[in-house]
Amino acid sequence: MKLSTVPGQRPGDQEAPSAAQVPAATRRRGRRPRRQQLITIALFLTPALVLFLLLVIAPILLAGYTSMYKWNGFNLPENFVGLDNFTRAFQDPTFLGDLWHTLVLITLSLVIQLPVSLALAMLLNQKLKGRGIYRVIFFAPYVLSEVTTAVLFTLVLSPNRGLGQQIAGWLGIEALDGAVFADPDTVLYALFFVISWKYFGFHMILYLAGRQGIPQELTEAATTDGAGPWQVFRHVTLPLLGPTIRISVFLSVIGSIQLFDMVWVLTGGGPIHASETMAVTMFDRGFRRFEVGYASAISIIMFLISLVFALFYQRYVLRRDTEGALTTLGDQR
Repeated sequence: MKLSTVPGQRPGDQEAPSAAQVPAATRRRGRRPRRQQLITIALFLTPALVLFLLLVIAPILLAGYTSMYKWNGFNLPENFVGLDNFTRAFQDPTFLGDLWHTLVLITLSLVIQLPVSLALAMLLNQKLKGRGIYRVIFFAPYVLSEVTTAVLFTLVLSPNRGLGQQIAGWLGIEALDGAVFADPDTVLYALFFVISWKYFGFHMILYLAGRQGIPQELTEAATTDGAGPWQVFRHVTLPLLGPTIRISVFLSVIGSIQLFDMVWVLTGGGPIHASETMAVTMFDRGFRRFEVGYASAISIIMFLISLVFALFYQRYVLRRDTEGALTTLGDQR
């Protein structure tokens, strides 16, 4: 009787055939499902990859190419100027003003808009009568398009017959007793007010969803240990809302960098460029003054600012959140 040489195998057990003993046809049958799986993955990914290349990568490359030329958009670009369009942008007072306006809007959003949204989310998480109706009312402005919102506030804040004018007159507020969008000192803050009116409901819903994901047992345990409402919020709710707050901040900053529709309809960037943003300047130079090469350079600068911020934010701020998500996925496999 032949004894088995495989550790752990008892006499009489059938030995597993070696790779050389497996027939070639059997090995081919084993490879076939994997090949079919790869073909299926390729068929599903190909349409998305083609669209991504055509609609994302190709425009970026084309903008990078035309930003090197002094080009009016007609015929093929021939006047190569290298980096002159980028140098011009950082010497242009209008573009430098755009960077400042963007920084102001980002700061106001982080300091005012998001904390107010968080406070409303905490309030609407309480057991209030009709809180579902309040949630719908506060979220409703986000459903409107930016153009619709801009037209609405153009009518409301009209200096002659707008509702805002009437209310300001009743309250005796002189700051609104005129055209807030026509005053260089107030137009940017009026623009921020409209932006906040439209987007605070969106951030409120994000915070509300994050708050409802926190187990009630944690807040009850903190309360049982003697913590007050502020201590529960400071030491339990706020840390556990961290991932939601970080995503909300990211969306707010990226949205401020790309702001265009609402500004264009409300003010057109005026008066005297007081509310102009990078996207408005890009559109104005490219489609009204036919300086397509310079507009392409501005678009590349916007792209690089957004890309650097996104990479930095993901690397240093969202790192713990993404690592936690990957760890969770790994545990589920």
